[in-house]
Amino acid sequence: MRGLVFIFITIFGLHIPTASFGSLSSSDTIAVPEGYVLVWNDEFNVDGRPDSTNWSYETGFVRNHELQYYRPENAAIEEGKLIIYGKREKVKNDAYDTLSKDWREVDEWAGYTSASLITHGKKAFTYGIFEIRAKIPTALGMWPVIWTMGENRDWPANGEVDIMEYYRWRGLPTILANVAWEGPKNKVQWADRKIPLSHFLSKDADWTDNFHIWKMEWTPELIRLYLDDELLNELALKETINPDGYNPFHHPHYILINLAMGVQGGDPSHSDFPQLFEIDYVRVFQKVGEIDNK
Repeated sequence: MRGLVFIFITIFGLHIPTASFGSLSSSDTIAVPEGYVLVWNDEFNVDGRPDSTNWSYETGFVRNHELQYYRPENAAIEEGKLIIYGKREKVKNDAYDTLSKDWREVDEWAGYTSASLITHGKKAFTYGIFEIRAKIPTALGMWPVIWTMGENRDWPANGEVDIMEYYRWRGLPTILANVAWEGPKNKVQWADRKIPLSHFLSKDADWTDNFHIWKMEWTPELIRLYLDDELLNELALKETINPDGYNPFHHPHYILINLAMGVQGGDPSHSDFPQLFEIDYVRVFQKVGEIDNK
């Protein structure tokens, strides 16, 4: 692979070579799970725009009738972190069409902006441990998500994993950990888990001010989703078969990181801006001898 760099990670006194496409400072160390190798990472150590070999962007209004207009300008790497800026500002909708009935095109102006970064067409992986350290915005109206989708087929037949999702569920701040695929009659099938934010605040009153680690363990048999090593959701992949027999979780997935606003997140009109979604790193590990990525 072009750009392959070998980084030596110390495990139990042994130095194990690990493949990496991200950048690390000399003082950084990465804890590699036993039996795994680091196959891709982005540590966001170089200030400026995100690495174009790793990330591209969704633009404009995209899904769910959300309020934000996605722009690359709302994503930047600063002081070792990827920061997605959610802003309240008036911007022109480039897709505006006076004759259209598509909700993405009927409004001439947007009142909020944000960013959505994706690895589609650049990095995709089948199985492994995905680990992301991030600090999420929890103000009213915010809807941050770290997720994956299958490269093959349309949604929901391609499969979706919400490694981290936060919004207001029945008015209450909630952390979600979800898996979705195509169910009977071409409708989405969800294996979802909703945990009130109060569950985490009861253990740490400053939870929302700190970074946390979200993790997916993905094998041919199951998916497990964790937050700070607490298991939030577990699903056997024998359950995730589409009506035509295709299992989207036996095929490559790409990564998405975005900050949405409105709809499930609630009304952001009385929240302070800008809102920051901060990502410290994204890492993907796969089992030694079973590396399957592109």
